[in-house]
Amino acid sequence: MKPADIVHLHSLSVPTLSPDGRRAVFALTRPDLEEDAYLGSLWSVPTDGSAPPARLTRGTGDSGPVFSPDGRWIAFLRLDGDKHAQIHVLPADGGEPWKITSHPLGAGTPCWSPDSTRVAYTARVPEPNRYVGVEPGKEPPRRITRVRYRLDGLGFTNDRRSHVFVSAPVDASGEAGEPVQVTGGDFEHTDVAWRPDGAELLFAAARHETWDTDLVQDVWACAPQEGAQVRRVTAGNLDAWGGRFSADGSTVFFGGDEIGPGLDDFVGQTTGVWSVPADASAEPTRLTPGQDPRMAGPLLVVADGLLGLAENRGAMDLVLVPFGGGEPRVVLGDKVQVQSFDSAGGVTVAVVADGRTSGELVLVSEDGVTRLTGFARELDPLPMAELTAHAPDGYPVHGWVTVPEGEGPHPVVLMIHGGPFAPYGHQLFDETQVLAAAGYAVVMCNPRGSSGYGHEHGRAIIGSVGEVSAADVLAFLDAALEDGRLDSSRVGVMGGSHGGFMTTWITAHHGGRFRAAISERAVNAIDSFHGSSDIGSLFPGPLYGAPQTWAKESPLTYADQIDVPFLIIHSEEDWRCPVEQAQRLFVALKLRGHETEMLLFPGEGHELSRSGLPSHRVARFEAILDWWQRHM
Repeated sequence: MKPADIVHLHSLSVPTLSPDGRRAVFALTRPDLEEDAYLGSLWSVPTDGSAPPARLTRGTGDSGPVFSPDGRWIAFLRLDGDKHAQIHVLPADGGEPWKITSHPLGAGTPCWSPDSTRVAYTARVPEPNRYVGVEPGKEPPRRITRVRYRLDGLGFTNDRRSHVFVSAPVDASGEAGEPVQVTGGDFEHTDVAWRPDGAELLFAAARHETWDTDLVQDVWACAPQEGAQVRRVTAGNLDAWGGRFSADGSTVFFGGDEIGPGLDDFVGQTTGVWSVPADASAEPTRLTPGQDPRMAGPLLVVADGLLGLAENRGAMDLVLVPFGGGEPRVVLGDKVQVQSFDSAGGVTVAVVADGRTSGELVLVSEDGVTRLTGFARELDPLPMAELTAHAPDGYPVHGWVTVPEGEGPHPVVLMIHGGPFAPYGHQLFDETQVLAAAGYAVVMCNPRGSSGYGHEHGRAIIGSVGEVSAADVLAFLDAALEDGRLDSSRVGVMGGSHGGFMTTWITAHHGGRFRAAISERAVNAIDSFHGSSDIGSLFPGPLYGAPQTWAKESPLTYADQIDVPFLIIHSEEDWRCPVEQAQRLFVALKLRGHETEMLLFPGEGHELSRSGLPSHRVARFEAILDWWQRHM
């Protein structure tokens, strides 16, 4: 895989099944270098495998399809002339779609009412004279009164809150009436769902007084009408999301994190599945036992339980959680990552990635898995070999090694993931494949602090992030270098976000092991991160410790100990790890006369390497390969 081969990677949206389960619809999206954009359209495939996938729409920015409960319509998102996503409706048996929303900043994913007549969704409501019809530099000043007022990849949120809307009745003539705004106030609303009788909506929001200084989020309910009285369903002591009613409407199921007595402890918390009476007459009950596994993504109520996703040692399993609670049963697992799923009419489908594909749609049955799509093309990825090493204290460290073709010995790149509560996993990873195709062995692992290995694994780094993580990462590197095909005299280290933090830390404390380093979108100085990051007001304390320890825990403190050539990559509009984190490190190294360069990407945020402009992603890869070529 070469940098420009990102055009051969694809992504599939969450699939939607017709009510009888016979047909699956999904959005297929690919990067396009000529348009320098991501182009997507809707596709359809019969779930019995009787025909190949067929393109359903001719739009270039179509996503988020959802079948109506009666099977007549498919609602989806399509970009309008201003590149804002608006909800459109397509007859399921064919025809032209029509637009049912015209929000100035676009609309969110549609959710059909049980009677298939209306659609609920969220949309951002801008303040007057802001964002629409005015040059950004000529807008009035923003008055900030809360510490959480912006979000990476979006921008300011305090002047365009996300609210719940309900569309006018869907009219087959193509005429769209005015939607109703259901929620109001200075709050963010997400995760809309209907009660089975259509009388209420569920949504997630932090609507309490201290919402900007703690991590509490609740599930709320209200009637689907303007000015409706909202009522809290959960108890105000969890980070709750994704509420779904039971079939009879008496119970609400949701995903939630425990956040400690101070309501701000997010480190290593493993998301569970919970239930609560819909009338909030009792406290929520955790259905998944103990602290594991960590659940991820939306929940779907089916006949015998709740379908959801669970992290498992670099895999993402599709699991079934019993209504009464207990150990989840694995429906689809092994060494794969299930990205999304749907179930209807006794049929279950899922989008599944593995070491050879970025995701394909499969039919899941008691007989196993049947692939329904085959969009992967023109790539022959190198295999990722699993390895388990042991840290100096005997703790097991799990990960992968990808070796280029040929006898070697090959130069080595140690990659460190972000988070830190995140994993590398069983899926085609463009970072690995581009480096391996260029002749570098790639070493990557999930040290303590990563997710998917249990509650204690995730929390083991609290208060000593750099030292504990470094011990695990370097032990894994040592084990990988026992392979004679890897050249231990030519090793580089790189990582992004927390991985950038660790790159700076390791090169300062263990720099003699490396030829060069690349740090991307990193946290380098905890003190300034605290006041400048979109999550900085709540992030540092629970992970790094009290403020008096931040200098000791900050990689920037040890910049004078870095002795290897050092490339810093950052985005100018990164609000998660603001660009000053890169600038401070660059100046510290440069003023020492150290060999360092800084590559800044205009117009990009924290997610550059995953969802930045295709041209920027290619340029980033080319800069990385150039750096390793020069120094290894």
